[in-house]
Amino acid sequence: MRLKLTLYITLLLLFSLSAKAAFILLPMEAEGQQNHLKAYGITYWALDKQYKVSWLLNYRGGSFLLPDAPEIRKECQIRGVTFEVLSDGKANSILDEISSPSQNMETVVLEKAPKIAVYTPKGKQPWDDAVTLVLTYAEIPFKAIYDEEVLSDALLLYDWLHLHHEDFTGQYGKFFGAYRNAPWYIEQKREAEALATKLGFRKVSEEKLAVANKIRDFVIGGGFMFAMCSATDSFDIALSAEGVDICEPMFDGDDSDANYQSRIDYNKSFAFKDFILERNPMVYEFSDIDMSRKRKVIPENDYFSLMEYSAKWDPIPSMLCQNHTQLIKGFMGQTTAFDSDRIKSSVLIMGENKSNGEARYIHGTRGKGMFTFYGGHDPEDYEHRVGDAPTVLDLHPNSPGYRLILNNVLFPAARKKKLKT
Repeated sequence: MRLKLTLYITLLLLFSLSAKAAFILLPMEAEGQQNHLKAYGITYWALDKQYKVSWLLNYRGGSFLLPDAPEIRKECQIRGVTFEVLSDGKANSILDEISSPSQNMETVVLEKAPKIAVYTPKGKQPWDDAVTLVLTYAEIPFKAIYDEEVLSDALLLYDWLHLHHEDFTGQYGKFFGAYRNAPWYIEQKREAEALATKLGFRKVSEEKLAVANKIRDFVIGGGFMFAMCSATDSFDIALSAEGVDICEPMFDGDDSDANYQSRIDYNKSFAFKDFILERNPMVYEFSDIDMSRKRKVIPENDYFSLMEYSAKWDPIPSMLCQNHTQLIKGFMGQTTAFDSDRIKSSVLIMGENKSNGEARYIHGTRGKGMFTFYGGHDPEDYEHRVGDAPTVLDLHPNSPGYRLILNNVLFPAARKKKLKT
């Protein structure tokens, strides 16, 4: 009887230890996850609760491994995220498989939930910007900031910054040709001028340059910056045109500098080189960086391919490209894609439509920090126009285009490793 009781207690202890050692896997392949986007939200939530999380690069679509806990299971069930409970032995077997030199996989430890800021004007709705929209949908907390906060050094409080669909050149998005008489354009111009005056600047272009320089310093100091659509090229153009007036009279009240193209300093830009600015104020374009007017792609065939990297040797681009498909449906924007000939050699092209000579998704470093530029406005709205109905992400919970955004959101959480190359 005593022997049976001892055996029972031993088995009970073993079961208890096994239960404590169990893990939860959030599978991320195409068929294994019912809501890819909210799975990122669960991962962020777990990090925020001080749980240790591992990102399993190239394993089942870039799955996440979390410790088993009742509150994590409950949160997955509430948010509709598929999860699997793994024994300690099964989890170790997966980690052993990933660590094998023969497998293009890697385990990346995520250490903390990054503090997120979204650069966006006050009063903007979530659907006005793809990043704000997907952060809200995935239930990842963020703080909306704008020029006043940036100029008062509030960026020091954050790890990751997204740039809203924005024009840093002071030309009001180059909407003058089509919308100069539209009430919303007139009001936005008035608000921008009032804000510039309040902050002590003569012109909106000068105020936006000061903001761009603060963001540049944020990245150089070690921050992570993500930009989409017109925030990408207009940011670089503003930096490169520092001290040069590139705005025509309808934008800032005086003439632009003569021969301003020759005074552009490409060394100051993050990603782009040798670009030619669009001088005509009636043309809805900043420069020849953007491919929108040069594209020869019909919507049905508009896709771009993600590059494949060695997860063990190149974990950074591997993290940023995790997905359940290598082929991503294209989408338009004011800045749809980047002319490959205008991208600096130091910048990594992670997604491209090679046949059209365009890059859609690029990454680089500046100082101690990093930046990612993603062309287009909304991954699930092919040709988003002013006044279009908002995208409902409940209809696109497995969007590969939106997954690229969320890869960037979690990227700063990764434990820093010494580079092998």
